[in-house]
Order: sequence, then C-alpha cells, then structure tokens
Amino acid sequence: MSWQDKDERFVFAYIRVSSADQNPARQLLTFQTLPDSHVFVDKVSGSKRHRPQLDILLHNTLREGDTLVVKSPSRLARNTRDLLEIAEDLTSRGIALEFVDNPELNITDARGRLILTIMAAFAEFERAMILERQAEGIAIAKAKGKYQRKPRLTGEQIDEAREKIELGVPKTQVAREFGVSRTTLYNALEGKGIYADSAG
Repeated sequence: MSWQDKDERFVFAYIRVSSADQNPARQLLTFQTLPDSHVFVDKVSGSKRHRPQLDILLHNTLREGDTLVVKSPSRLARNTRDLLEIAEDLTSRGIALEFVDNPELNITDARGRLILTIMAAFAEFERAMILERQAEGIAIAKAKGKYQRKPRLTGEQIDEAREKIELGVPKTQVAREFGVSRTTLYNALEGKGIYADSAG
C-alpha cells in the first residue's frame, strides 16, 4: 500500500529546496492531496544535517504508524550516514518512509533498506568526486594566478559599513557585525583586491 492509499491523517510529506531562491512548487504539487499542516518545507542545503522543519517533523510530529513521504532521497539528505540514520531511526519507531520517485527504496522491508544503502553510498561517492574535481580546479587556477575568492561583502553591505563608521561605530565592531576580519573590511572600504570596484 502506497502513501496515497493511506489515511491522510497519518501521512506527512517533507520538501527541501537548496535555497530561498528555488521554488518548491513542483514538489508541493506532488503532495497537494495532503493537508497543509502535514507538509513541511525547508529551504536549505541538503548537506546540513539539522534543518528547522525536518527537525520538527522528525522529533515532534511523526509517531508510530505514521508515514513520511519524500520526493526523492536527495531531498531528505545528501550524506550516506545521515540518510541511513534517519531511515533506521524511523524504522525503529515504527514509521514508514517512502520516496515518490524511487518506490523501490521504500523502507518497508530488508530489500528496500539494502538498495537504499547501496544507492546512498554511490551518491556520496559521486559528491566526493565532484568536490575533489572542484578542489583540483581551484588549485590549478591558483597556480596560474587566476583564482579569486568570492567577495565576503556585497556592495550594499560595504555602503552600510561606511554609514556605520561615519556614525562613529568602531571598525572592529563593524567587522564583527558582518562576520569578516578587519583586513577584509579595510580592503572593502578602500577598494583593494577583489573590492577594486567598490571604492568610492
């Protein structure tokens, strides 16, 4: 029996998009038959283990006999260990876990758990390979003198920092408020390095 055939009172959905800029509408459409109070949405990277709505769902909402349904494993987690920990925790509490796009991974029997473990391992391996390639690319760019980090402060933040300093706020305090070092703040204010276009 799939989640769609179960009593909606005992079915909860979890949706995640990577940032506030991504629209969860497509995932929401999948669970439109569920009450709004049964759909939990996070707008945060899947690499983060603790996410506000997921924590509420896992620790304060789901009970024995309930079903948690997610569009795909990648929406729930991108780390093998975390994904398996969540699955094992739900199983031990008598809570079913189903994936809309991957029903063969539904945690209802040993076969589903085995396949989930294998796929999650491959997913983590692929992510590790991507990160390794990114690191190699950065190292090559640095060696050629072409690599620049993304500015820590935006133009708006630099303007705000200038206003605070003009009002008498110490630069050390301003740097702390923006979560940057004093050197970074000074470079931004003076238009040095990657902030060359921000002087004024």
